[in-house]
Amino acid sequence: MPQTTILFFRKPNEGAPVWAWLQELRKLNPKAYAKCLVRVRRLAEMGHELRRPEADVLRDGIYELRARLGTVNYRLLYFFHAAPWQFLHMQLRKKMRFPKSR
Repeated sequence: MPQTTILFFRKPNEGAPVWAWLQELRKLNPKAYAKCLVRVRRLAEMGHELRRPEADVLRDGIYELRARLGTVNYRLLYFFHAAPWQFLHMQLRKKMRFPKSR
């Protein structure tokens, strides 16, 4: 399987929210950061073939990377745009709700 490229979603004039979140996580909880980074690397290696427990489909073409450390679940949303690209968009906390599509 060819390796795929991960692109981080960027807000105009603000930067990439996931990148900033990962950098903050790296300072606050290096073990959690390492687990999330492993998931991102596995997504780059496996692409569409990455499955549970590492990744899951939410709906409407939105997927989540899944990492757990202790009792905390870490979620990173992503989608496939055009092979071989995946875009990481944001972190999702356990109690946040994913909005329904219109």
